[in-house]
Amino acid sequence: MKKENDKLDQLFEKFENQWDVQEMNSDHQLDFLNKLNNKKKPKKNYYAVLGIAASIVLLLGISIFYNTNQKPREFKFASKETQRTDSIFNILIDNELVKLKEKSSPENQQIINDALSQMKIFDADYQKIINELQKNGENKQIIYAMISNLQTRISFLQTVLKRIEENENLKNTTHEKTL
Repeated sequence: MKKENDKLDQLFEKFENQWDVQEMNSDHQLDFLNKLNNKKKPKKNYYAVLGIAASIVLLLGISIFYNTNQKPREFKFASKETQRTDSIFNILIDNELVKLKEKSSPENQQIINDALSQMKIFDADYQKIINELQKNGENKQIIYAMISNLQTRISFLQTVLKRIEENENLKNTTHEKTL
């Protein structure tokens, strides 16, 4: 134990003149208390708020973009009959699309992908017709073009479904002739 004490004594002797022994001024405690009481409010971190706001703006922008790319179901300048006709045809088209997607298989995938690509072209044409309808109002030519596009899409989907069924039947039949 003496060895440890001796080492400590040597250490203290070594740093004897380097110790800070200056007394604090008498107002030090008051200064400290004043600083505690006048504590400034911490700066708010606005980066989190800006990040949330930017995320909301981004999500709204994305939702608006996707909603404008979908075909409108209601027309501003269309009559009730035109709206009803569009609604009926779109229901039929949606039903045919469901049937087409049900037929999905590795053998039919290329046909289905091609059909869906063609449907996008028909949809783009249809959107042009609708824009024209909203811009110029109803007239016989625009209504005829709209109905023609809808009929073309339905008959196209029916033809694709028929082709898929023919391929399936051809695959299922045997190529043997019976006498």
